[in-house]
Amino acid sequence: MSTHTRKLALTAAPMLLALTLGLAGCSAEGSAPSAAPDASTAQGMLAAHGLEGMDARGVIEKLEHTALDKRPRDLMASIRPDSLLLSEQSGKTTQLPMPKDEFYLSVAPYVGTSHDCYFHSLTTCLGELGDADVSITVTTESGETIVSEKTRTNENGFVGIWLPRDITGTLTITQDGKSASTEIATGSEDPTCLTTMQLS
Repeated sequence: MSTHTRKLALTAAPMLLALTLGLAGCSAEGSAPSAAPDASTAQGMLAAHGLEGMDARGVIEKLEHTALDKRPRDLMASIRPDSLLLSEQSGKTTQLPMPKDEFYLSVAPYVGTSHDCYFHSLTTCLGELGDADVSITVTTESGETIVSEKTRTNENGFVGIWLPRDITGTLTITQDGKSASTEIATGSEDPTCLTTMQLS
């Protein structure tokens, strides 16, 4: 192999890995592994990334609020309706059960640029509006307002919302005088990642 070819290979490898993680992170619809999680494997993996002793909710809250340059680069954490899937570049995988009565929806409002996403990745998904002040309202089909708050998107451009399971309703986000609304649902087959809310 020539020196030029070796240089190209060394340059391409990290780019290919980043692309692979990115595609896997903001993933298309799919099912979670059917194997039951092993508690010791899960805790060992969590400990290796400074997340020891945490349940799914704790891991999500920790990683979602961690600065981008501090997030684990060799850990994928994909949120499914019923489980948090964890995987490492080594091929090791495990999962943690999500809270029984709660559904986590991570939303990346945007003005000009977005991407396709179905299951949110805590370590690879990036939205357009990082660290932006937003107002969020969630109203159920019956007209009950269950979320009404002012908050900020995380550095990755997403804002997370814990919602009751098995509801349908309308989510409205307002940012800097622009807003967007969309229908949402929190069933066992629904997305945990929402990137289609264009502010106007």
